[in-house]
Amino acid sequence: MDKAEALEKVKNILPERRFQHTLGVVQAALELADRFGADRDKAELAAILHDIAKYFPEEEMAETIRSHAELDDELLNYHPSLWHAPVGALYVRDRLGVDDPEVLDAIRYHTTGRRGMTLLDKVVFLADYIEPGRDFPGVQEVRDIARTDLDAACAQALANTIRFLIEQYHDVYPDTLLAYNDLIKTTGRRLKDWKQRTGKSL
Repeated sequence: MDKAEALEKVKNILPERRFQHTLGVVQAALELADRFGADRDKAELAAILHDIAKYFPEEEMAETIRSHAELDDELLNYHPSLWHAPVGALYVRDRLGVDDPEVLDAIRYHTTGRRGMTLLDKVVFLADYIEPGRDFPGVQEVRDIARTDLDAACAQALANTIRFLIEQYHDVYPDTLLAYNDLIKTTGRRLKDWKQRTGKSL
């Protein structure tokens, strides 16, 4: 599937506001790919398709999870907002013919992250977090970090997400905790130094 076909498909499925978000993610993903050496074509395609299942009916997504052994049934015990990423990856594989495993994984893990994220995983995950339309506490700091350090920016985005979920007394999906633990081992010192250097609260 080429870029034009993917954009047209997504435009016909998503509401206009979410489509504009998708365009922002594409922009951010291309910038990050250029900055950190990821494959531009794969980053662009994954970014275009990452939210394709965002508005699928919850029962339809639940049934997809139950009926596909490759998806963890444990997902059903967490908020439905997590379901669209793995369901979307299956959809673009089975219905749209996208068979690149790197693209499919980047779509599948763009919400939760995972331990051992690939370069493409990180680019799409972070692009979704920092795209220009996003406006919430902490996002600008992550954008600033992402100018020079992809791993640290992903770790800070995960930390912000986990903090938000805890403050709202929500459970945290295990992959998100595993992704944070994996990245913070190598980025924690850099994030502390960045905070001290800039005087910004993270």
